[in-house]
Amino acid sequence: MSKSSWTDQIVGERMTVDQEFSSRVASSQFSNQQWSLIMTATEFEIEDADEPEQAKLVADTSKLEQIIPELENVDAGMGAMGGAGGAGGAGGSSGSGGSGGLVDSIKGALGMGGGGNDHEEKREAAEQLTQEYADELQTHLESSGRWESVREAAAAETEIDADAETEAQTGGDETDAAN
Repeated sequence: MSKSSWTDQIVGERMTVDQEFSSRVASSQFSNQQWSLIMTATEFEIEDADEPEQAKLVADTSKLEQIIPELENVDAGMGAMGGAGGAGGAGGSSGSGGSGGLVDSIKGALGMGGGGNDHEEKREAAEQLTQEYADELQTHLESSGRWESVREAAAAETEIDADAETEAQTGGDETDAAN
């Protein structure tokens, strides 16, 4: 089965939006490495794809929870690399948008930091940023005249998926029941 997904049809547009969105990522609390990890855990869906006026591109962030600890590891790895150059000890990362630095990393490792809140804040910030990206991508698709064809492809996939699910639930016995 080699069907081409609607997401495969927008690879070029995503690359363009990635470049345009990079300044927004730079002004966020996430590094480029963290953003790449977030995007790896994010899938995109078109809600109400069969309704042209209501269709909306949304970020499915249900897998983000699994990568939040890894975001913190990326932070720790970057802090260690930055510290190796010697930018003034523990205060060397103080201008990095509240990521903490060496002392906060140690406190977090010892369970003395606000890790739970930080975890929740990172997840919420990642969810918000991925939805901003989805909105930007939809706007780009609309302005380039691609939104309608992408929406129609997503609607067709949704219909195929629904048919397959119905067949799986009935075991394909619908025709047998009619005989």
